[in-house]
Amino acid sequence: MIPLDFVPIQERLEDNTEFLDQPDCRESLEMSVTYFYKVGYLPPWIGYYVRADNQYVGAAGFKGRPRNGKVEIAYSTFPAHQNKGIGTAICRQLVMLAMETDPAVIITARTLPEESFSTKILQKNSFSRIGTVMDEDDGDVWEWAYQEIY
Repeated sequence: MIPLDFVPIQERLEDNTEFLDQPDCRESLEMSVTYFYKVGYLPPWIGYYVRADNQYVGAAGFKGRPRNGKVEIAYSTFPAHQNKGIGTAICRQLVMLAMETDPAVIITARTLPEESFSTKILQKNSFSRIGTVMDEDDGDVWEWAYQEIY
């Protein structure tokens, strides 16, 4: 298993100076902080940049705190670090964090409605597709739910 360090994205842009020197982080940092304003900032239900071997390799997070007993995860691997198992490890660690925080929460994810690297990552992490839903940003998407405990 790849050892990963989840580094929290802080609530305010000015409190995230360490990410500004990282081109892959800089691109999504403002979007993340803006999203916190929309959904709230309640750790651990926040966003993170992911480090491995002292370099930033991806991003991970929850799309807000749990609502109605469900929480949605999101993750990405930066281009230079793709196809190395990092996305699968990020997803696994997000699931573990959610389960440690609230063992009763239902963990969900959404993907575009087609087979992709994201769908494979979810399947490797015991997620099953549970249907198609309308996402306000992406239109029709596949919804997935975590099905077993690690």
